[in-house]
Amino acid sequence: MNPAATNDINVLQDWIGRTESRVDVIRAPWAQMMQQTLDRAGELVDGDVLPQLWHWIYFLDSVPLARVDTDGHPERGGFLPPVALPRRMWAGGRLTFGEPVRLGDTVTKTSTINNVVMKEGSTGALCFVTVTHELHVNNKLCVSEEQDLVYREHPDPDAPKREPKPARTDAIWSETVTPSEVMLFRFSALTFNGHRIHYDRPYATDVEGYPGLVFHGPLTATLLGGLATSSSGQPMTSFSFRAMAPLFDLDPFTISGAPSPEGDHSADLWATAPGGRLAMQASATFPD
Repeated sequence: MNPAATNDINVLQDWIGRTESRVDVIRAPWAQMMQQTLDRAGELVDGDVLPQLWHWIYFLDSVPLARVDTDGHPERGGFLPPVALPRRMWAGGRLTFGEPVRLGDTVTKTSTINNVVMKEGSTGALCFVTVTHELHVNNKLCVSEEQDLVYREHPDPDAPKREPKPARTDAIWSETVTPSEVMLFRFSALTFNGHRIHYDRPYATDVEGYPGLVFHGPLTATLLGGLATSSSGQPMTSFSFRAMAPLFDLDPFTISGAPSPEGDHSADLWATAPGGRLAMQASATFPD
């Protein structure tokens, strides 16, 4: 039985240091479905390098329907701490890349709870959970990732709206993304993500207070990482991203980038919502 959900930080911090390991085969058909979801040309086959960040469509979580919470996520507890706050989001992360992962590889993923912190924000209580993941193939480190999860209260309709941060307008590379219900459903299926904000419009608007279906944060990050590699012509050695504001399926948005002032081996990247609002910011580095 899962432990009772709580916001008692003394209980939640008992999860720090917990570790779990999983093994998965990086199957080509799953990567091909990701290609088709993103309208990418060609067909990946066994032996090809898995595009960076696409490891997120493997190592999937699954629980019986009886253990699914009202938001579509698994019930609180298990590997992640049983935070009682109702809304859970993937707020950002930092990744470094070593040996490439290839289609057909058998990969071991080891995950560890690094930290649990409670804070009080302008919208109420917040809980931040930091998780690290390491992916190994034949004992060689391929991906090292630090993931930030945030739990928060349901929105107060009477609370003052936060002033949006404007996105940069000096892009060197830019693409327009036209989201759709089918794209969001496909990515939810590829990642076995049951969170209803991505496919259940009445739940997203009436319960969690969003204007439309929410575009997946890791999908935005994947698109930004893909823009970085295609524009530079090189794989990334590191990538970091931070969600600033949600994107929705209501209108097209843009993903953009430019070489960073620090030099030719790094880039700044960002996603811009309609009206010029900054939705996600990211950075990437490349081999010297």
